[in-house]
Formats: sequence, structure tokens, C-alpha cells
Amino acid sequence: MDELCSVVSLEWRTSKVFELTVERNGVEFTPGDSFAIFAGDGNESRPYSVASGTDEPTLRFLIQQLPDGIVSNYLSELRPGDKIRLSEPFGWFHPGKNTSDEPLVFIATGTGIAPFLSYLRAYPDKGPVVCLYGVRYFEDALDLDFLKSSCDVRLVISREDGHIYHKGRVTDLLPSLDLLAGTHFYLCGLDAMIDDVSAWLEGTGGIDFSHIHREVFFHAPS
Repeated sequence: MDELCSVVSLEWRTSKVFELTVERNGVEFTPGDSFAIFAGDGNESRPYSVASGTDEPTLRFLIQQLPDGIVSNYLSELRPGDKIRLSEPFGWFHPGKNTSDEPLVFIATGTGIAPFLSYLRAYPDKGPVVCLYGVRYFEDALDLDFLKSSCDVRLVISREDGHIYHKGRVTDLLPSLDLLAGTHFYLCGLDAMIDDVSAWLEGTGGIDFSHIHREVFFHAPS
């Protein structure tokens, strides 16, 4: 059953990404879950992964505004008190779920960091061995201070010089990983990154595919 929720706030986090916070209305979810959020016509919707922790009173979403995005453009103009419709939570990408005490590695690009933020806020004492986070520009690194305080995060910037962080792609850092036995790898973001990382982990890293968990947020232009 869909929920009608009130907007609490809308904050632009970068020139293209905003954080939408809405009332939770008692909805239960698991880190990694998504909600379909509907545009004003009630027909068009898009799935967005929740970025808030399971104990927070609100639901937070990191949304990239797309030039021709019917839903993202509608959501970007919302104001506190406006009502929007959300689906029930759904999904199969749940970092850390059913992995017992086995080591975790998180790898994300862009707003694909959202499910990992939710996990770290829900389970602050069960962080990953490392989190590789790839962005185009430094401003795109969302909640970097929180990530630094929560786990070993290694930022990679692909299109900007002049920072202390590695310039390139997250795949550049894969050889530096300590591939501990039983480690589960959670990949979220651009499809090209996910395919490249998966291929490296299976081939060079010798990681069984059952330990590689994937969630595509964006597709690279063909």
C-alpha cells in the first residue's frame, strides 16, 4: 500500500543533487531498500534508495536532478509541507544482511553511496573493511565527513585535479584491497563501474560471484 508523506525539507547538496527528507509515518525498512516516489500526476515514479538510518524519524533520499527527469524535476521543486506518494519499501540489495560476521567491502559511485550511508547509520559498529567511493568532482562526495568518521573511506575523483585524493577510477584501487577470506563485496552506482569491478574481483581477485552483490543506479551512455 502506498503512503502519502509530508515533505520535511529539501536541501541542495551539490549543483545537481538534492536531499529530500519526508515524514516516515512509522514505515519499517532495511538498509538498502528503495521506495518508488511518484510525480505529481500519480503515474510516473522512480525508485530511490533510502539514505537514512533505521532509527531516524524521517526518510532521506539523495536525488540527482536529470535534465529530462520527469520525477526528479518535480521533486526538486517541492517545499516543506507538500505531500508526495511513496510505495512500500522494496529491494534485494541489503549490505551486510545474512553475511554473519564476514568482512564487508563497499564500492560506490555518485549517489550510489546512499544504501551504504543507511547501513552505516543503522549499524555504526559493523562498518566495512573499506569503502571505495568514486565521484566526478570533489563536490559530488556526499557526506564525506560522516563516511570518514564511520569507516576507512578512500575517495577517487575522476575529473578534477588539485586534491589529496586519487584521481582516476575506483578500479585503480582494487589491487590495494586485502582480499580476506569470506569477504562480501557490495557494489552500487554506475553500471560500467559495477561490471568492471565484478570482472576484476572474479578474475584477478578470485572472488566467488556469490560474494559480489550488485545494485545499478545509473547506466553509462552508449
